[in-house]
Amino acid sequence: MSISLRQIRYFVSTAEQGQISQAAVDLAISQSAITTAIKELERVIGADLFVRSPHGMELTAAGRQFLFHAYDILNKVQEATSLNVPANDLEGSLTVAATYTVIGYFLPNHLEKLKRNFPKLDIQLFELNREAIEEGLLSNRYDIAVLLTSNVLNPDLSTETLLGSRRRLWVASKHHLLQKESVGLKEISQEPYIMLTVDEAAHTSLKYWSKTPYQPSVTLRTSSVEAVRSMVANGQGVAILSDMVLRPWSLEGKRIETLVPSDPIPAMDVGLAWRRNAQFTSAMEAFRSYFRQTFYIPNSR
Repeated sequence: MSISLRQIRYFVSTAEQGQISQAAVDLAISQSAITTAIKELERVIGADLFVRSPHGMELTAAGRQFLFHAYDILNKVQEATSLNVPANDLEGSLTVAATYTVIGYFLPNHLEKLKRNFPKLDIQLFELNREAIEEGLLSNRYDIAVLLTSNVLNPDLSTETLLGSRRRLWVASKHHLLQKESVGLKEISQEPYIMLTVDEAAHTSLKYWSKTPYQPSVTLRTSSVEAVRSMVANGQGVAILSDMVLRPWSLEGKRIETLVPSDPIPAMDVGLAWRRNAQFTSAMEAFRSYFRQTFYIPNSR
């Protein structure tokens, strides 16, 4: 019996959601369809992929290994079917500035595709904070930037948002908040909070906290996403972070669960920025066109 992409997608959603019921909602299908698909997978592989418990679905050692391959398969399928800018003989260089989060969790896959589409284009990448990027764009040190557009306020820059990454509450597996029907900032404020500081994350979070009577009970401030992941997974605190940096497992192999807070939490917007009224070179236009096609952004200035 062969394995289908449908089964792999159902498996990945269940692994990420931790519950068949949540995976069914995420995929808009029945729970029985997911259960059947997972049983078929386990029969083909010859090993249990999950340990079923009252708290949900926990991956076995075989399940964690299969999840790694499943992500790789789905990424390859997406790459093969994605709309790409046709390869051409565009030559030249392009200086691109990007922030830490963007370089770590967004850009690498796109840079590989750009290199394949434009093999003669030399893309020079620089990691900087937002303030340095803005100054560099205005002084023409960088042609274009990829950053969190929700943080850009300089009126001399133009921005174009490509995607909005939803922010959710991260908690440890079996955390008591998972038992509540509704969790808002009031309930979150009563938990030890791990505050990420990189890319102005702390400043951004305080903007939505300040609209409420509550404040996070911060026990650690860190610039490391992996530190947040490990602290949360080990039950030492909670955090609100975007889906773009979400991985459901810590480095120690412990699971992270997520909740959607009942209070409004703004998404993390990722996109492009350039100097307002800048004269676009062919390289800049190709770079922007690639992202517009990839994220289905209308081709307008």
